[in-house]
Amino acid sequence: MKQVIATVTSKGQITVPAEVRETLGLEAGAKLIFAIDDEGNIFLRKPRFPDVRSLAGAAGSLKQPMSWKEMLATAYEDRFTQARSEAHA
Repeated sequence: MKQVIATVTSKGQITVPAEVRETLGLEAGAKLIFAIDDEGNIFLRKPRFPDVRSLAGAAGSLKQPMSWKEMLATAYEDRFTQARSEAHA
């Protein structure tokens, strides 16, 4: 595993080293995730969906549009199904 050092400024900012930017395919304004596991290890990665706009089409498409009431009913059903699954896990 290769390690690259960056310095934290007095404002808590860092400059992401060029090699890391190139490896992650980062451009100016890109978002990063700092993931911390239970052991305190920190992992840096590029988010799969960095903003709401990037979610367009991620869930597929419907044959016909749903009404707002249908969307709410589906969301409630999905949430309660998930809660039941977690309670039995």
